[in-house]
Amino acid sequence: MPDKLEQIGQQAIEHLSLKHAAREKALPKSRTVIRHCANSIRATHRHERERANELMAQAAQLLQEMKDDLLDHQDIYYAGFAQDAQKEYAEARCLAALTQYQELPDAEELGIGWAAYLNGLAEAAGELRRYLLDQLRRGNLRDCEAYLRQMDDIYSLLISVDFPDAITSGLRRTTDVTRGILEKTRGDLTTSVVQAQLQHSIQELYQALGQDGAINAPRVE
Repeated sequence: MPDKLEQIGQQAIEHLSLKHAAREKALPKSRTVIRHCANSIRATHRHERERANELMAQAAQLLQEMKDDLLDHQDIYYAGFAQDAQKEYAEARCLAALTQYQELPDAEELGIGWAAYLNGLAEAAGELRRYLLDQLRRGNLRDCEAYLRQMDDIYSLLISVDFPDAITSGLRRTTDVTRGILEKTRGDLTTSVVQAQLQHSIQELYQALGQDGAINAPRVE
């Protein structure tokens, strides 16, 4: 029995040592992916598309390396940190596509899981609000309305995915947050459109006053 226990102990230690080494190798890559994606999103907001694409390409390479590192340790791969990195990558890629009116990539194209993809897509809608507000300050109402439609389409997709949180990694809560962001953005844009229409009407009134000298009052019979 002692000899058998010693053999079991050695096998367990060897197995867990390999698993620990794989985790320690992949974990820093996950953090780097998240950092690259955050910087890529920042570059997208600054309209630095080449820089954003470069960072996303680096993130994609690291995601593939993580997948290879943990190929024999799927329990570690699905422990959570790899999915967090995938979610951030999906957010960066989807935001870049949305702001450039490009076709959205899907999860299989990105090489990530669908739950991570959908959560990343939801967060991209939140970043799109920030992008929309920047365009709103510049007076680009037409672009803002297009971005709002994109946000609305994303929300419509998210509410159609009705599965337990254990399957979708908490997508229901993320969808609720997206709804709040969407309605707040709709209100902001509506207010700005009304103000723009009012300004236009005032300008037309001033032009009429300048041309005619006065506005003809309606006749009272």
